[in-house]
Amino acid sequence: MEKATFAGGCFWCMVTPFEELPGIHGIVSGYTGGTVENPTYEQVKTGTTGHYEVVEITFDPELFPYEKLLELFWPQIDPTDEGGQFQDRGSQYKTAVFYHNEHQRELALASKKEVAESGRFDKPIVTEILPAATFYPAEEYHQDFHKKNQKHYKEDREKSGRDEFIAENWK
Repeated sequence: MEKATFAGGCFWCMVTPFEELPGIHGIVSGYTGGTVENPTYEQVKTGTTGHYEVVEITFDPELFPYEKLLELFWPQIDPTDEGGQFQDRGSQYKTAVFYHNEHQRELALASKKEVAESGRFDKPIVTEILPAATFYPAEEYHQDFHKKNQKHYKEDREKSGRDEFIAENWK
């Protein structure tokens, strides 16, 4: 098993693209990249801890290679937005790929270059490729939020503009 860690704005919206796929053994919403140990959501949402909201995916690379995870990651985000994602603003909502080994780093850099050279976007690709840092699971109520709070999740997602952006830019 390996880990993959992706920041794509609100972590609630980053779970569903990866779940229930062969070779995916777990998805945990959480925080990484900051300076506070064991941060809480209340701390992270202030944007002062340096953490990103992320999903950490446990996967079997034989059944679901890392390249496929990257192919799923990019179309979930606006990789040109430096200030967050969609309605969620602040450094905690910026996009990044956190690599866990040199192979992941190389693949992430190559995929970012591919997106940049695709001609899909007029602005530069600002999604960062960063070394994995300590991961802290988010509070239990954030885990599988889309299942536990379907109405709230659906309303939040609709209001965000994420789906419209994806439909328009990632056809």
